[in-house]
Amino acid sequence: QVQLVESGGGLVQAGGSLRLSCAAPGSIFSINAMGWYRQAPGKQRELVATINSGGSTNYADSVKGRFTISRDNAENTVYLQMNSLKPEDTAVYYCNADIMVAVGIGLDAWGQGTLVTVSS
Repeated sequence: QVQLVESGGGLVQAGGSLRLSCAAPGSIFSINAMGWYRQAPGKQRELVATINSGGSTNYADSVKGRFTISRDNAENTVYLQMNSLKPEDTAVYYCNADIMVAVGIGLDAWGQGTLVTVSS
């Protein structure tokens, strides 16, 4: 099992910014798509943004124009820059990666989650 390591959550006022990071171990073979999901209290986990190995991105409508996903393939790391934060962005944010641990052997890896709290 591969564990992704997240960092960067915290408490911020509405209108502020935060940057989340998520790193995969350096020993893996390769990474396909990477992404961020979030789960607010009492709600289901939802997609925030994804980025494939070529750099193409996809965003939830609720974060378009405010959040930016990027990745550093050399460091096996994905980032989420969050600007103009709103109280409704408050959630536990999870990173996800479609990882190849060897040729033909893939798995779906998740981070432990990092809490983002946006105060009004």
